Amino acid sequence: MREMFDLQKLVRPGLDKLVPYDAHLYTGVIKLDANENPYPFPAEAAQKIGALAAGDVLSRYPDAGATELRQAIAKYTGVQPEQVMVGNGSDELILNILLTFGTGGRVLITNPTFSMYKIHSLVAGARPIPVPRRSDFSLDVPAVINYARQSESRVIFICSPNNPTGNGSTLEEIEAVLSQVNCLVVVDQAYLEFGGADCRPLLDKYPQLIILRTFSKAFSLAGLRVGYMLANADVLRQIQKVKQPYNLNSFSQAAALAVLTNREPFLKQIQDIITERKALQEGLQSIPGVTTYPSVTNFIMFRTNYDSKLIYQQLLDRKILIRKLGGPELPGCLRVTVGTAEENKLFLQALGQVMDELGRS
Repeated sequence: MREMFDLQKLVRPGLDKLVPYDAHLYTGVIKLDANENPYPFPAEAAQKIGALAAGDVLSRYPDAGATELRQAIAKYTGVQPEQVMVGNGSDELILNILLTFGTGGRVLITNPTFSMYKIHSLVAGARPIPVPRRSDFSLDVPAVINYARQSESRVIFICSPNNPTGNGSTLEEIEAVLSQVNCLVVVDQAYLEFGGADCRPLLDKYPQLIILRTFSKAFSLAGLRVGYMLANADVLRQIQKVKQPYNLNSFSQAAALAVLTNREPFLKQIQDIITERKALQEGLQSIPGVTTYPSVTNFIMFRTNYDSKLIYQQLLDRKILIRKLGGPELPGCLRVTVGTAEENKLFLQALGQVMDELGRS
């Protein structure tokens, strides 16, 4: 008699309780949930990117080494091209780091922070270990060092500026960790263009440092998924062993190169976002029952005394989409992306109405 096929028996142990990341698609809303650049894509850069499709960029395999793009990133960041690796978004780079160094070991994650560190750790067969931040969400340096000194600690993730809390770690804090641990330290600086301390000066001094960055936030290429990392060349040579050979498509490579060579309008948008961030922070602080947290990013985390799901849904009913947080680490908290002046105005009006109605009921 034929044996019944049991799919669950084939699933690798450790994945059975992992829930797939599900990014819902909403239409007809003011979208302030994903920390994207809210401004129109600069016309000059858009024209250059659009012209790319006229050549053979779509019909040929991409440059596996992304040579031109890596050279441009190296010039932009002040490193050598051999210290740069590009990926299909920072997510791919995070997974590649963990596939290379994390499998079977401990991966220290400074919670609350970006949720994909834990998910990719589980996918890579590593053990994610939460290292709680302090009550003000700053890095608990002694705790990180203590956890890192325990056996089988392989990788530490520090998001700075941190998502979703919005605060950054100081260079002194990060260097204190680097100088006292014997494992890789990955500093995710996806939001660096908006504020916070640049870790680049530490790269030459500490060979175990990896810096992650992206074109998705400040440079408006979230739809093309272009991330990159800066690291010691020896570290990158090891990661090359697990990297897919054509991981970043030709169009994305060329588009990111066009952005870097036409970045002046993006720099103007970044300044506009920083200006709007201040106005949004002040607007949130003027709403009774709302507590905000300092931010050096393009988003703001805030808290109310109500369940975050309730506030989230009430805003969504008013066609305003933000990010729901909550849980034991961030009770009552939500995250809103800094939008245009008009988007921020509509969000603040909607949140004010929600808070007023809940207060009266």
